[in-house]
Amino acid sequence: MSSPCICTTLRSASRRMAAFYDEAIAPVGVNIAQFSLMRTIARSAPVTLTELGRLTELDRSTIGRNVRVLEKLKLVALGRGRDQREATVSLSDAGRKVLEDGAPLWDAAQKALHDRLGAEAMRNLRAALDSL
Repeated sequence: MSSPCICTTLRSASRRMAAFYDEAIAPVGVNIAQFSLMRTIARSAPVTLTELGRLTELDRSTIGRNVRVLEKLKLVALGRGRDQREATVSLSDAGRKVLEDGAPLWDAAQKALHDRLGAEAMRNLRAALDSL
């Protein structure tokens, strides 16, 4: 191998980034993956699990497991879709409160990252990641 593996480097950076955001939003009791999923649910609710998987680019079984965790935490509620075979998910009042309380924590993490990397690096990073 003649050069460092981009995939390995990106996976390592992704773990560090997730840990950074996890620490930032820890006071609201969820991790960044859960917070992000809840934000997607809030924007689209009620949303079927299949559509939620499409929106988050995760497979249906992964979405089902992740939503069940949020349901056990009483942060989301499951319902029935137009087709009785499909479940829908919406935020509970407690879930909306987590997003409300977590938003300033997430904003502060975003700002800290922006301050650390600078505006140009942030734009370049976003552009590079969006192109994948």
